[in-house]
Formats: sequence, structure tokens, C-alpha cells
Amino acid sequence: MKPTPRLGRLNRLGRKRGTQPKVVALGGGMGLSASLAALRRITGDLTAVVTVADDGGSSGRLRDELGVLPPGDLRKALAALCGDDDWGQTWSRVIQHRFESQGELHDHAVGNLLIVALWEQLGDHVKALDLVGKLLGAHGRVLPMSAVPLELQALVKGHDPERPADVDLVRGQATVALTPGEVQSVHLVPHDPPAVPEAVAAVLDADWVVLGPGSWFSSVIPHLLVPELLDALVETKARRVLSLNLAPQPGETDGFSPQRHLEVLARHAPKLALDVVLADLAAVPDPESLTDAAKRLGAEVELAPVASPDSSAKHDPVLLAAAYDRIFRMHGRIGPWR
Repeated sequence: MKPTPRLGRLNRLGRKRGTQPKVVALGGGMGLSASLAALRRITGDLTAVVTVADDGGSSGRLRDELGVLPPGDLRKALAALCGDDDWGQTWSRVIQHRFESQGELHDHAVGNLLIVALWEQLGDHVKALDLVGKLLGAHGRVLPMSAVPLELQALVKGHDPERPADVDLVRGQATVALTPGEVQSVHLVPHDPPAVPEAVAAVLDADWVVLGPGSWFSSVIPHLLVPELLDALVETKARRVLSLNLAPQPGETDGFSPQRHLEVLARHAPKLALDVVLADLAAVPDPESLTDAAKRLGAEVELAPVASPDSSAKHDPVLLAAAYDRIFRMHGRIGPWR
């Protein structure tokens, strides 16, 4: 059940104090899934805006064969929004299930096939995803950031170990995510893809926008490369939270400090300001440098224990939910929603 709104004074966006915040989370893959699993615990008004540049695995095969958007990250977001009851957990397992065989179905995820089938039946990406969400009882809505499949390309220094000073063009999200060398920048092909209108509208109407955690160059930054979506992120009256990863990602961000992540993001979207940067204290060896980097983006730093106790470098959904809830209450100056 959704929390019952409490009556009270109006917040800065005109909503009554005590009502649920409208939250939009942007990203892809397991990072976005971690954020959604936390956010669904504190609000029933949640929208995920998901990158559509994946070209590996089941998603890549469906994309190549049928010319569709890659469904994998959309599926993961829907699974993360499933409830903790029997219905939600059963459907979460079903759509995440992968076939094992010696044939063409091997490694295809059930949810990928379901999503693509509904796209073909309905001819509408958004209506199909809404219908899957309704079937799953998802605690929120899932939208693609663009309605066209995108190719991620990166300029990588030292991609070839025998030419460590050279910069090469690396194509494809799956390749970029694991590239050796140092990623200098990323861009999308086409360079100015259209944003899904519902995603733009959600960002403009939000109380809070959450970016990250996730693969920095292949899941987080791509949202800033869709012009209409970036404009909405710059113009929205929502407050913006950037959630940092617990550790650098092998290949993509090897050796990156927390503040380096902010610097890279700022290079790709220099007009984007932030309000809060969330990080785990244990993952920040130099809090002062991170604070300085955040200030240059207009943000404050919030350090909180958000890592899973099992030392797996994964976010704990309950701890992350507590951190988001505290940020929304303290930095939003709106009082608790629950």
C-alpha cells in the first residue's frame, strides 16, 4: 500500500507538506536497480529513466535481430521496482530468468522477450512498459531516455597497451564498459537523439532527481548527452542528487577518485548544477577534496553508510533508502513524507 499523505503546509513546489515526493531516477544496469530498490521504500511516486545504449548479451542480440531498443536495463529497472510480497518477488524472478540451452534461446531473459513482444503488439514503448509494470505490480514507472537505439562511443587513451599515449575511438557500450586504458570522453550516435517526452515531463515535474550510482561513462553520463533531457535537468525546479559509486569500475573508471567522477561529469555537462552529492564515508579517502569538487557544482556532500555489510561493493537498499530519506527531508526542507 502507498503511504497515506498527511495534510500540512505547502512546500516550495506548492505541494502539501507530508505528501510523497515525486522522484525521478536516471541511470542503467545494476546501479539504477540499487537506487530504485531503495527509493521505492520511501515514495510511491517514482519514475525511472533508463539508458538505451546497451549492445551486449540478450539485449544486443534482440537489438541486432529486430531493430528494437535494448530491453535489458529497462527489465532490470522493472524488477527492482517489484514489491517484497510473493507476487512482486515471483514476477521479479520470472522476468530476470534466463534460458539455458544449446539453441537460439540460450541466455535470453524472459523479461526481455516479454517487453519486445509488447512493443511489437502495441507499437508504443511507453504504453508497453506501463503494461509490464502493471502486471508486475511495480512500485513506480519505467521509461526509456530515448525512443531510438543509441550507440555509445568513447575516446580512450591507451586502449591499445602497445600505444599507451594514443587516443582511439571505441564503439559500443559493452566494449566501453570494459575498455583498458583511460576514457577521455563519451558521446552518442546519433549525436542529438530525441528524448522520450514522458521522461522530459517527469524531470520537469519532479521534486527530486537522482543520478547514479552506476557505470559512469556507460550508464550515468549518457543521460546528459540527450539534449532535451539535459535541458530538462538544467531547467527543472527539482533538487538534484548525485549518488557516487562505492568503488571505481574496472576498465571504465580504474583509479578514479570520488572527486574525479564529479570532474568528468562536469566536463560533459558544464551547465548542470547539483544540490547534493551522496557518498559512502568508507569510499571517500579525501573528504575535503570531494567537498571542494562538489562546491564547484553547487552541491553539498552527504556522507552516509550505504554499502552492504557483506563487503561486496554493493549498495544496501535499506541503508541507501535511509540516506535518501534524510536528504529529501533535510535538504528539501519539506518535513518527512511518511
